[in-house]
Amino acid sequence: MQPFLRPLWDSIRDLLPIILVIGFFQLVVLQQPIPEFGRILIGVLFVVLGLALFVRGLQMGLFPIGENMAHAFARKGSVLWLLAFAFALGFGTTIAEPALIAVGNEAARVAAAGGMIADTDESRQSYASGLRLTVALSVGCAIVIGVLRILKGWPIQYLIIGGYLGVVIMTMFAPPEIIGIAYDSGGVTTSTITVPLVTALGVGLASSIKGRNPMTDGFGLIAFASLTPMIFVMGYGMAI
Repeated sequence: MQPFLRPLWDSIRDLLPIILVIGFFQLVVLQQPIPEFGRILIGVLFVVLGLALFVRGLQMGLFPIGENMAHAFARKGSVLWLLAFAFALGFGTTIAEPALIAVGNEAARVAAAGGMIADTDESRQSYASGLRLTVALSVGCAIVIGVLRILKGWPIQYLIIGGYLGVVIMTMFAPPEIIGIAYDSGGVTTSTITVPLVTALGVGLASSIKGRNPMTDGFGLIAFASLTPMIFVMGYGMAI
């Protein structure tokens, strides 16, 4: 029970500023009572409990398995299998991201309302699925690039600068309707499922390679994972 109490307390502490801000503006600025206070209180308790369980699950499962697999692939010495694993990890975690699912569905609904696609369930599902697959492919490629950077010791700043220059250039040619979605896609991919596993992969890999520092070389994969979706989604918008 003791290992769970710390994440529970941390969840309460992290959510407290949000609760205070909402309460202040609702009661002091708007001077209105909180609607359905009982339901909101129960919802907050569920959020606190869910966040605590999620953090504890990361500590027990996702972080260790990510680092252990990185160590195992490094010992195996097969770069091809390591890169295949990196791509599969990036693709699989992104497909499962709840935030990406929500953004894809909302983008499909707005595209249908704006006349970009037919306003049918099939068209909306196809659009959302295409968007999710495009983002997942981009993150898979991003993790491969990040792993290669760790293996080769490439400076991260040049890769990031080059990537964002590509984003700026593509922004000038992409359809206006897809630009905002593309930029948002870069943020929603780096969420609850992708970040823990990808971070653990980078740190574990850097720890396993002689001459690599986990602090300077192990991090940075998430930056690639948030960059490439913008390029891929704008390309997807230009293609369709």
